[in-house]
Amino acid sequence: MAAPLVSEAPPWAGWRVRKMRDGGRFGMRLSSKWMAVAAVAWLGVAVVAAGNADLRLIEAIQDQDHEAVRALLADKVDVNAAEGDGATALHWAVVRDDSEVVEALLGAGADANAANDYGVTPLLLACTNRNAVVVGKLLDAGADPNAATEMGETALMTCAKTGTAEALEALLDHGAKVDAREASHGQTALMWAATQENPDAVRVLLARGADVDARSDTHLLPVNLGVGNPFEDFVLQPQRGSTPLMFAARNGRVDNARLLLDAGADVNVKAPNGESALVLASFSDQGKVAALLLERGADAMAADAGYTALHTAVSRGDAELVKALCAHDADPNARLTNGSLQQRNLNFYSLSAQLAGATPFWLAAKYAEVDIMRALADCGADPLLMPDNGITPLMAAAGQGWATRASNRRGQGIGVDAALLLVQAGEHSTLEATRIALDLGGDVNATDPDGNTALHAAVRLGYQAVVDLLIEHGARLDAKNNNDQSPQDLMCIDAEGRLVRGQGRRGSCSG
Repeated sequence: MAAPLVSEAPPWAGWRVRKMRDGGRFGMRLSSKWMAVAAVAWLGVAVVAAGNADLRLIEAIQDQDHEAVRALLADKVDVNAAEGDGATALHWAVVRDDSEVVEALLGAGADANAANDYGVTPLLLACTNRNAVVVGKLLDAGADPNAATEMGETALMTCAKTGTAEALEALLDHGAKVDAREASHGQTALMWAATQENPDAVRVLLARGADVDARSDTHLLPVNLGVGNPFEDFVLQPQRGSTPLMFAARNGRVDNARLLLDAGADVNVKAPNGESALVLASFSDQGKVAALLLERGADAMAADAGYTALHTAVSRGDAELVKALCAHDADPNARLTNGSLQQRNLNFYSLSAQLAGATPFWLAAKYAEVDIMRALADCGADPLLMPDNGITPLMAAAGQGWATRASNRRGQGIGVDAALLLVQAGEHSTLEATRIALDLGGDVNATDPDGNTALHAAVRLGYQAVVDLLIEHGARLDAKNNNDQSPQDLMCIDAEGRLVRGQGRRGSCSG
């Protein structure tokens, strides 16, 4: 499965597919039922004998027919006969969570280290099923705690994300390597545990010496720095290279983050692209983890990625985190110097490189985040600073640059119908954002490089209340842009004399 170029999360155990690679903040909860199904799928679907292997024992275990199993074992059937993909009776007994049959098979000479064609052993399946009892039986029968799948996944890694503390302890007691790395991205068991709501697993691994600051592999990957940029903006950027704390931050695991920090994790650790754990938590919409990091001394002004936690908190619309960052001396006038990855968490949250120079307040105005605009103003934000594109906060608040036809104010593609509904429902927030920008001194007749004013933007949206507000503050209806169009020229009026919507770029009314 191809990975979105977003963030790094542990690969999930595949079956006949490869593991999911470093992608999105997928803090998934796996139910026991799901894991049992997963384990079955891991063994394959078709039951095809290897050569002339006798599969009656496997079939009896699949049918959970204990009487037939006992009879076949009494007849000295081959307990290590394998299906076409290498799965044995022991694999299937573990999948069925049948401790009694597992014990009987081991007693009859079943190979505890049998691996199917994908390198999956019964021990790894026992971890998938969260069965510490079966894990113990297999280890006592000689199962190799460091056996790995073809992708390098060990039982310790599997137990770290799906298993129990008891199973982890048993594996480590039998010699499992606590910092072993899987092959595709160099991730460790502690990284996998950090993504889950399983602090006991994190606690066990730390107590047994897991490297709290280990990093996964770093790769140079092509990325597009922001939605809608031209192809020439694709660059190679170092990605991944995450520590356990970064995994916890991305997935919102507060308890895990606290344990990692208590164990000495660097609170200001940065990814190869410059994102700090705080910026990562903020961008991942994990305000509780971000608050913990601030409490533990995270640098609220870290900007090595080209943006700060304030920028990303505004992008996510997290007013409480904005206030917390301000309380920890974040710079409300920090400027965006670099774009972020195009996609985050399977949503299109990004900071476009086209917004170079944007401050958190300007972004809040662009997104019509009224509460955040007020919070940033109270924090000392300069409400007049504009990015390199020459669009003032007032213009941004009034909707300048909002495409509307297929996106929301963050530039997220949402479809034409939804966008039109959003335009209709967004008049109040646009009105309030515009009012705040005006109250804070915004120049109502300032122009962008194309000669457009805030009134041009409001007319194009068809927001009568915003148009009226701007005119009340002195906006000129006759101000011409570079296309020789004034707001008056752009107005589309219905039969009752109401502003419906402004003309599009091609000069036709679209109401």
